[in-house]
Amino acid sequence: MQRTLLCRVGRSLEPGLGGAPTQRGELRAAGCAPAGRRGGVEAGRRTLARLRSMQTLLVRLVVLLGLTSRLLETSALTGAPWGRASRVFLSPSQVKDRRLGLKVKDSNFTLGGFPSLILAGTIHYFRVPKEYWRDRLLKLRACGFNTVTTHVPWNLHEPRRGQFQFTGNLDLAVFISMALEVDLWVILCPGPYIGSDLDLGGLPSWLLRDPKMKLRTTYKGFTKAVNHYFDELIPRIVSLQVQEDGPIIAVQLENEYGSYHMDEKYMPYVKQALVTRGVKTLLMTADTGQDLTGGRVKNVLATLHLRSINKATYETLSSFQGPSPVLMTVYTASAPDGWGALRHSLDPHLVMRDAREMLAFWFSLNFYMFHGGTNFGFMGGSAPLHSYLPTVTSYDYGALLTEDGDYTPEYVTFQELLRSVTVPSHNLNPNEVHRPPQPESRPRVVYKPVTATYYMSLWDALPYLDEPTRSAKPVSMEKLSVNQGSGQSSGYILYETAISSGGLLTSRGHVQDRGQVFLDNLYIGVLDHASTELTIPRRSDYEGSQMLRILVENQGRLACGPDINKERKGLTGDIYLNKSPLRKFKIYSLEMKPKFIQRDLPNIWKPALFQPRGPAFFLGLLRVGDHPRDTFIKMQDPGCSLERMRSWCSRSGSLPL
Repeated sequence: MQRTLLCRVGRSLEPGLGGAPTQRGELRAAGCAPAGRRGGVEAGRRTLARLRSMQTLLVRLVVLLGLTSRLLETSALTGAPWGRASRVFLSPSQVKDRRLGLKVKDSNFTLGGFPSLILAGTIHYFRVPKEYWRDRLLKLRACGFNTVTTHVPWNLHEPRRGQFQFTGNLDLAVFISMALEVDLWVILCPGPYIGSDLDLGGLPSWLLRDPKMKLRTTYKGFTKAVNHYFDELIPRIVSLQVQEDGPIIAVQLENEYGSYHMDEKYMPYVKQALVTRGVKTLLMTADTGQDLTGGRVKNVLATLHLRSINKATYETLSSFQGPSPVLMTVYTASAPDGWGALRHSLDPHLVMRDAREMLAFWFSLNFYMFHGGTNFGFMGGSAPLHSYLPTVTSYDYGALLTEDGDYTPEYVTFQELLRSVTVPSHNLNPNEVHRPPQPESRPRVVYKPVTATYYMSLWDALPYLDEPTRSAKPVSMEKLSVNQGSGQSSGYILYETAISSGGLLTSRGHVQDRGQVFLDNLYIGVLDHASTELTIPRRSDYEGSQMLRILVENQGRLACGPDINKERKGLTGDIYLNKSPLRKFKIYSLEMKPKFIQRDLPNIWKPALFQPRGPAFFLGLLRVGDHPRDTFIKMQDPGCSLERMRSWCSRSGSLPL
């Protein structure tokens, strides 16, 4: 037995342990090492890869032992043979009375009174353009899944306190209804915290205006905001529950609260907040193996994330839940990519092996992510890996569809697997099953290169922006009096103050996250998480004071962990010059949202005859013709200062970039 298990050792099931190789042969170019250090870096990477391989072996062995333990337990409880080939799963069109809902009966889920597997894949509607929702859902169905899982980001739906958005790409009700139209169930994760590698885990940054805020607890300031949000959100989805003949079969409470567990009264509060507003479908929690107990709630189904799983996990699960079906709410095939880090990869053979093992035990599973999509704008968060790792724009995540929704080889392999081990009904012949049609890939095109022909310096634009905030001390983004008192959530923030001498500029960790420092218009250097000191020269050609400028970029708040309560951005405390705190600041909010970019500015564009120095806006023209198609934009040597790009489509067949 031991020899067999060792032959099956492969990819670690814990995100991050096996993340050194690149995803499908690609690299993120940001953060390359200087030429003189690359040899040492490569050697270090090889050493790290060997260590990860050892970890992989141990983790895989432990997981298999845990799954074997669950197999024996399941077989004893149900009498089901190990080698059963077909697993029944039901879609909405096959259930005559959907109002019976999803139930737990011994070690099975039932739908309409019949045993059924839940085979789900995660798609985040807010990471996919609304025009492509149906295409992605149809591809999920055609792959062999019967359920879509989606999370609801509070920070996008209530970007300013009391102002809600449920239209366009955020029209949740339309997405859920569309899932039913293509014959999919829905597992909904309304939070309030959802993680999902979003800025602050999907919590709105304006919560941090309260200096005493305790996120994810029963702190009065937090629960008051949650109640107001749920008053808007929950009425929009109650009629879409399976009991009302809709597709929502389960609602997840919070997300991995066992790893946070700051307040034992909090999860019961979330449950009550949902139930009293009309949620009556199956409730569940989701936690890793080691955090299972900390996240449990009485009379709520506990489900698992496929991390830290061992024999004790199932013993713990059975001790407080008894015989019950196992749902791997997050079957994670990869991990999110971070700026400056090598991309993660997945081994499709091992992915299939894991899935076969789970299906052999009659586990239900959710593939995270089936389609990852894109972190549009500044929605991506950061991970507390080592020190700080901002999430990249692509949320590929080793998904079965590419970022733009195309098929991957893994999609086809997974489709074949699901067809081989499942039949859509308990009395149908697999050879007679009608398979849903598989949508064709969407056409893409390569357009001609675009050259930035004009630029506008940030310094030239400042007089035409909103009036700056004046403050004796630095003020963080969240505490600015902008956006009707909700503060600034994302983008950049500029601090200006007059100094009369040079010397040592010290941040003491108060620059969050990356600050470019200028003396008047002259670039001096960077203050960030790693660099906390800069020498400011005294310019001999000036008399009197000079303008010290610190342009701070918010690279994304932590998406998880106990430090999320501290995730304020900009200058979060005093900045010192020669050990004396600087005072009398002018502070410009540079949120970089469409309203900011589209403001009416005078024609102060200048020809980009040479590469301008310092922060600037650039203008180029992309001609797309009468029938625009999807495309990717590849930046040629963008430099460290380029972090985001905005585009607006026009009917004229051109895109100003």
